Amino acid sequence: MIFQMQNAPWIHYPIKTMFYRSALMNQNSVDNEFQFLMTTSNYRGRIAPSPTGFLHLGHAKTFWSAYLRCQYSTGTLIYRDEDIDPKRCRAEFSVAAEEDLKRLGIRWDEGPIRQSERLPLYLQALENLALMGRVYPCKYSRKEINQNAESPISSQGEPLFPAGLRSDTKGRTLPLNQHVNWRFRVPDANSVSFEDNHLGQQTFQSMQDFGDFLVWRKDGWPTYELAVVVDDADMGITEVVRGEDLLTSTARQILVYEALGLKQPEFYHENLVKDESGNRLSKRKDSLALRTLFKTGHSLESLRQMWSMQS
Repeated sequence: MIFQMQNAPWIHYPIKTMFYRSALMNQNSVDNEFQFLMTTSNYRGRIAPSPTGFLHLGHAKTFWSAYLRCQYSTGTLIYRDEDIDPKRCRAEFSVAAEEDLKRLGIRWDEGPIRQSERLPLYLQALENLALMGRVYPCKYSRKEINQNAESPISSQGEPLFPAGLRSDTKGRTLPLNQHVNWRFRVPDANSVSFEDNHLGQQTFQSMQDFGDFLVWRKDGWPTYELAVVVDDADMGITEVVRGEDLLTSTARQILVYEALGLKQPEFYHENLVKDESGNRLSKRKDSLALRTLFKTGHSLESLRQMWSMQS
């Protein structure tokens, strides 16, 4: 069975008749970032918060960039609520994210579309990967993997899944057991390269920068790496705008796109906003949460100054 994505019924392709150029885009540095964008309604972007906490200043910067790039291209912006972690995601954070982004001045054309309502699509993708021999069930916990003496260390200092613990990827039959972990088997010594629209050429090496990765959790839900590939392909996303901390995830996802025969979008990875110690922001840092900053009187312009200074 070959995996084929169908555009969801809520997807439309409206043609806008005017170019949107924000007054905030009057700086040369901003103009340079936008000069290679398509200026037709074919552009389809997305903002995709995960409701595991309140949005912070870093989210504001990334989502504002996604919004501006879509507006500049007179494209269509989709709001996707990435609520596929039932242990961490909460409805109140979904509501808060929409409120905060609207207060920031961001408007979207479609959505919100909730990942929690799209489980059959993700399961179909997992089944196709299994039938093609690209994934295998994995019984090992993160703790066991970290303690395994054979676990190599990635270029980022994190343990990689050791090849010696791989299961056979052949001979899978349907239906699959949805309540075990499933890992994507990466090709050995495979180079993954892509041109980032902000950071330039990026190259990652499998089994050095990343190893076999989870695409399905034993709680019956897909991981980020599988869900976003399925959604971005199904929704016709032409450019993914997100933080530079997800560069390695992009390399993993490109392998999933290739395995499923899906067209991959272009990518734009935004510089991270750092705290006073130089670390990336966390949702646990309430002082830089958007709703906290709004309550203390910050405007869009002051927030832009803050994220520019802390990037």
